[in-house]
Amino acid sequence: MTTALLPPDGCQLVLASASPRRVQLLAQAGATPHQIIAADIDETAHKGERPGAYAMRMAREKADAVLHRQPELAQNTFILAADTVVACGLRILPKTETDAEADKCLSLLSGRQHRVYGGICLLSSGGGVHTCLSQSKVGFRRLSLRDKQAYLMSGEWQGKAGGYAIQGQAAIFIRQISGSYSNIVGLDIHRLAGMLMAGGFRFADANRTLT
Repeated sequence: MTTALLPPDGCQLVLASASPRRVQLLAQAGATPHQIIAADIDETAHKGERPGAYAMRMAREKADAVLHRQPELAQNTFILAADTVVACGLRILPKTETDAEADKCLSLLSGRQHRVYGGICLLSSGGGVHTCLSQSKVGFRRLSLRDKQAYLMSGEWQGKAGGYAIQGQAAIFIRQISGSYSNIVGLDIHRLAGMLMAGGFRFADANRTLT
């Protein structure tokens, strides 16, 4: 039996992200967005901005950007946005675009523990705003030069916060995690499911509603 996490009758779910990882995580939770709309906002951190606050601001601004661009979504629509931030202490690591950036991030993460912050924002029909912040700790083993070179050659780091993807080859570097694994991938589906169900979403199959 296949179950789905369905919105209230007459409502739809819009994902304000083009991330395939978040689409997959939503599917894992049983939710399928009716539309996927990339937010395309300025993601520059403010001077002195803390990682958790930055993740929350980005999630809210992504949701607001999609609503501003398509104001008709204010009616009968839930807009979901999220942002993932990797930080060493208070240092926000970039979404790496070059070998040099990725190498620098891997060197910072090597042999130490860092945090992954996941901001989630859900705009509900009628103007409701629901937010939450998930935090996970990730411990890297010490990386050798060969480790880093092999990972850089894989190309997995491209566009990834902190220069790695835990669901890929970088899993061999992880000695421990604390907190939500799905948050590290890109979306804390435990916290998200609670937000959706509080907003009236329900689990159902093709024949009956589960109680």
